[in-house]
Amino acid sequence: MTSIAIPAGMPQYDDVPRFDVVRVRADFPILSREINGHPLVYLDSANTSHKPRQVLDVLDEHYARHNANVSRSVHTLGTEATEAYEGARAKVAAFINAPSPDEVVFTKNSTEAINIVAYAFSNASLRPDGDPRFRLGPGDEVVISEMEHHSNIVPWQLLCERTGATLRWFPVTDQGRLDESGLDDLVTERTKIVSLVHVSNILGTVNATSRITARVREVGALLLLDCSQSVPHLPMDVVDLDADYIVFTGHKMLGPTGIGVLWGRGELLAAMPPVFGGGSMIETVTMARSTFAAPPARFEAGTPPIAEAVALGAAVDYLNGVGMRAIQWHEKELTAYALDAFATVPDLRIFGPAVPVGRGGTISFALGDVHPHDVGQVLDSLGVQVRVGHHCAKPVCSRFGVPAMTRASFYLYTTTEEIDALVGGLEQVRKVFD
Repeated sequence: MTSIAIPAGMPQYDDVPRFDVVRVRADFPILSREINGHPLVYLDSANTSHKPRQVLDVLDEHYARHNANVSRSVHTLGTEATEAYEGARAKVAAFINAPSPDEVVFTKNSTEAINIVAYAFSNASLRPDGDPRFRLGPGDEVVISEMEHHSNIVPWQLLCERTGATLRWFPVTDQGRLDESGLDDLVTERTKIVSLVHVSNILGTVNATSRITARVREVGALLLLDCSQSVPHLPMDVVDLDADYIVFTGHKMLGPTGIGVLWGRGELLAAMPPVFGGGSMIETVTMARSTFAAPPARFEAGTPPIAEAVALGAAVDYLNGVGMRAIQWHEKELTAYALDAFATVPDLRIFGPAVPVGRGGTISFALGDVHPHDVGQVLDSLGVQVRVGHHCAKPVCSRFGVPAMTRASFYLYTTTEEIDALVGGLEQVRKVFD
């Protein structure tokens, strides 16, 4: 069993669940690849995760034996496909402890999920009978943060342009954490929705949201959390989290691309107007008007990503089999190991929290004056795959005065040997650009 050398000062607990990393890695065919004559070292899981055989097999099995459209047919294949699709919804709901599977809306990704909420606000604002919780106009405010992925910035900018509302945001501290010092002045009775990242995709920061949630409840606003980087890595309980909506995406949690999730409180989803019109989301249609199905169907117009949803259910099964607490602890130890290892690299600057407390297994950094693209190319020549660029978080790069960053991100299949390979690769980068 591959073990992790726990850095000095990190607590060790006998009751922490463990798993065999070597055995887990054997489930991922791509990890046996070589890149440029070197073993693949994949440190880009915050971008997209790899898929175990158990997920790939389910995807293949669905297309090979059960392929049909859902909720439209009484024949055997249609029934099998519908049962598998709705079964996946139930698995996802249980995975995040949603009170009902009907609160789980399948989307194509987190970005679409956020846009559904934003456009529901827009559509409600156009209707005189729209629910007042979703109606926006001049004088109303939407609050986000400087830490957001573009998918949690641009939809709200567009919403404010459409409605005349004002966009405001939490700043980020030098340590890469949300600056909540102005919370009461930022979240006020004018605030209609606060939309924040739960775990930053660029800084690795885990945002403790309890103070913000309490203030949101105090002023009567709604709260959306972008959980794209938390649901794959942490045990998730939407009841305990006390948000009104969360969004996440399948391809970052061992599932396929093209499938994501919007979870919302049932009564809020029922009050939201539809965003996409078409088949499957209707109750009745005449040439004069239409009425709409109850959620989640109301928000799933047209043929949905059926096989992708079924494979996402298989990914949930796999993650449950390993154990989310075990994955969380594995990544915490990896992060502590990596932070210690990075401290040995001259001229390396880490962006975000410098300690493993309140941060996830995503570490962005700069290596002296070497451009991140050059860092990435040298590392790739050694088989080490990292992400370089602005990571769809340009405001964060601007906040720290850099055009781009290099990012290494870990998951359940990452080992300390791979972190050692990254550190060795950075030494090679320094030699090339010395």
